[in-house]
Amino acid sequence: MIEVLGVDNLLHAVDDLQQARDFYGGFLGLSAKFESADSGMILYRLGSEEPGLVIARQDLVAPRTWLEVTDAREAARYLGAPAREITTGWVVETHDPWGNVLGFTDYVNAPQLARKR
Repeated sequence: MIEVLGVDNLLHAVDDLQQARDFYGGFLGLSAKFESADSGMILYRLGSEEPGLVIARQDLVAPRTWLEVTDAREAARYLGAPAREITTGWVVETHDPWGNVLGFTDYVNAPQLARKR
């Protein structure tokens, strides 16, 4: 079993980054925490926690939900799937029976950002 600590990031794919910026940042009023036009990605704040809403070009990402766990490599062993290292720690992804992508991430490389158990 995997112990989920909370939602990490929600990832949405878009075909027009400027239109997404106008909608999420302008219309909805979300503040950008990180933006890289070169990489085709914007990370919006969702409240005061570390997790956010990642908007990225469709060629970079498919829609997915990442959940925070204490140890993503342990989750990978449980799921029988490979984990990969990211800036803040590790992530492993799987699909539910309907094809939705679920990721399990940890903050072992940035423990100051992790939720307390």
